[in-house]
Amino acid sequence: MVVVSKYLVPKGYTGFAFFPFVFLKHTHLRKDTCLLNHEKIHLRQQWELLIVPFYVFYIVEFLVRLYQYKTWHLAYRNISFEREAYKNESNLDYLNHRSFWCFLQYIRNHDVPIT
Repeated sequence: MVVVSKYLVPKGYTGFAFFPFVFLKHTHLRKDTCLLNHEKIHLRQQWELLIVPFYVFYIVEFLVRLYQYKTWHLAYRNISFEREAYKNESNLDYLNHRSFWCFLQYIRNHDVPIT
């Protein structure tokens, strides 16, 4: 379910997924298929990890990446969940053939940071 609220989406972001919802900052973003696909990938990741462990893992990995890259933006972009979602957001068929716990391959493949 998609919820539009400029007050719930943090500054600097256009949307986020919080199972089972996708929150968007503006109504026109409902038509952004790449953004929606990106957030649906996060919903799948959350479901696979039974929701709460997803957030624990996300925060811990963010802190590790923040220590590693020293900037908020690089840390965020290099979280395994984000790497998977950004890489596949334009492939609208991705979720139909995505393997279970696919985000794990993005933990190992972080040699080149995404900017």
